Amino acid sequence: MRDLPLTSPVPISDRFETYQAFSPAVPVWCITPPPLDRCIHRFYDTSPVSPSGRYVALTRLPTEDRPPYEGEPAEIVVVDLLTGEWRVVAPTFGYDTQLGAQAQWGRSDRELYFNDMDVEHWRPFAFRLDPLSGERTELDGTVYMVSPDGAKLASPCLLRTGLTQAGYGVVVPHVALPLNARADEHDGLFITHADTGKRELLVSFAEIFDALPEVRRPLEGESGALYGFHVKWNPQGTRLMFVIRWRRAEGYGRKESSFRRNHVVTMNADGSDIRLAMPAELWARGGHHPNWCPDGEHIIQNLNLFGTGLRFASYRHDGTDLRAFHTEIRGGGHPTLHPDNRHILTDAYTREYAEFGDGTTPLRWIDIESGQETMLVRMRTVPLVEGPMNSLRVDPHPAWDGSFRRIVFNACPDGRRKIFVADLTCSV
Repeated sequence: MRDLPLTSPVPISDRFETYQAFSPAVPVWCITPPPLDRCIHRFYDTSPVSPSGRYVALTRLPTEDRPPYEGEPAEIVVVDLLTGEWRVVAPTFGYDTQLGAQAQWGRSDRELYFNDMDVEHWRPFAFRLDPLSGERTELDGTVYMVSPDGAKLASPCLLRTGLTQAGYGVVVPHVALPLNARADEHDGLFITHADTGKRELLVSFAEIFDALPEVRRPLEGESGALYGFHVKWNPQGTRLMFVIRWRRAEGYGRKESSFRRNHVVTMNADGSDIRLAMPAELWARGGHHPNWCPDGEHIIQNLNLFGTGLRFASYRHDGTDLRAFHTEIRGGGHPTLHPDNRHILTDAYTREYAEFGDGTTPLRWIDIESGQETMLVRMRTVPLVEGPMNSLRVDPHPAWDGSFRRIVFNACPDGRRKIFVADLTCSV
């Protein structure tokens, strides 16, 4: 691979086959042709596409017919959209089946971050890798999301993440999972500085508990503890969103949502001004997947505001200004508000109304002013093996590139994991 100064969008190599089933509204390519299999990209809130628009970073699972064993390596793969070439750039032990090793880019095509793990002591940590030269630097902390300027890595404790939902965090033996005590002063939101590699606990659960009586009060008298889940920088890098979960003590190892409560907490980049953006009581009415809006002040989330099913809703980082984008458009999937502030991109779960009943689901492009909806592409997302607690399910997680012209997403048209790129440059 060569680091060429290419303008976005990079031409898609003719080595990649186009996807034609169900007459897509936009051009779609499969960028993981045989023998490149078992791949996933990270999540819908970060781009797997490098800053130049040329390379895509993926995690290649060791298998997709069963959950991975502890100490079984996966691989970090980089795909070249221009040439159609791909190569494995590193092995990794620090991954799980839904978000892989959290592979994502920093300030340039020469900064690729991902998690690995010391399997002797079951200690996860992040690497910064230059995929062009092979030079790598080990960091003290882990990566969940890199700040927009590439200077900081934010993360929950990935060892503990899997305690609240299967397939997230890192694959370790159950005995290596540390349990928290209520609002633990040693766990919370961690920051790792990219230049020094040093990790710090930015805000502990004890500090969050003290700052937010709304979180503390309903949980008084209950057994259990707070754990970290999603951590997200806003586009400006000025504020952090932290999805925290209260996990009842008797619920360890259980999947049922009745054993956890979800809150959305936000704070300044330095850990100050801790606010409760979404209380568990409102989330519990029906809702999932909060994500920052382009303004960095508001959050978009699927919520059941009216008791009639999910709608795409927004609210400020302090919990005020709660409203639906459109009262009639049904929510679902993993929604992103486009920077034009008029369109929402989302996918759909196979259990949601937008699915087709045959294992296929759509990518939805929604005009929130007119209410018009376009199905960009329809594709199978039910894998051959879904695994215990659906830990091997395939969520599309549609993620934009840096130019907001292309989408990268997961799917499995033949039941096996593949990665696709859709181009919205001219067609929508």
